[in-house]
Amino acid sequence: MAAMKKTTKKSPAIYPAEGAAAPAFSAPGSNGKTVKLADYKGKRALVLYFYPRDNTSGCTKEACGFRDTLGDFNKEKVEILGVSPDSLNSHSKFIEKYDLPFVLLADEDHKMAEQYGAWQEKSNYGRTYMGIARTTFVIDKAGKIAKVFKNVKAAGHHEKVLEWVRENL
Repeated sequence: MAAMKKTTKKSPAIYPAEGAAAPAFSAPGSNGKTVKLADYKGKRALVLYFYPRDNTSGCTKEACGFRDTLGDFNKEKVEILGVSPDSLNSHSKFIEKYDLPFVLLADEDHKMAEQYGAWQEKSNYGRTYMGIARTTFVIDKAGKIAKVFKNVKAAGHHEKVLEWVRENL
C-alpha cells in the first residue's frame, strides 16, 4: 500500500481591509529618525511597500522603479516608504549603491510586516519558512488603507501603483 503524502494548506494572509484604519507603526528609518504613520497624516497618500531583502534582484528592481518615478509621485503629493527586515546598516548600503531618494524602514523584528499581513509562510525548493510577501499599501490622508497590492511582481510595479493613485485619489 502506498504511503499517503501529508499535505498542509497554508492559511491565507490577513491584510488590513481596504477602507480600514492603517495599523499604526513606529520604526527606525534610514533618515536617522523614528518614523511613524502619524507623521504622514494629512498628506495626500503614503505608499508603504514591503519587500524581502536589500540588494536582491527583485527588490532592487522594485526600489529603482520607485526611485525612477519619484518625481511623478511627488507631483501627485504622494510619499514613499520601503520596509524590510534588514538592518539600518544594510539599508544605508542599499540606498547608497542605488541612489534611493526615499526612506527605508528597518523592521528587524518583523512587527510591522505582521501588522500589515506581509509576514507570511513561504516555500522555496521544498523548504518552508517565514518571510516577507512583497506587498504594497496606499494609505490615504485620513490614515485609512485605500489600496492593497498583494503578491506583487517587482518589475513594473511602481507604474501600477502610480496609475492607481492618479485614477483613484
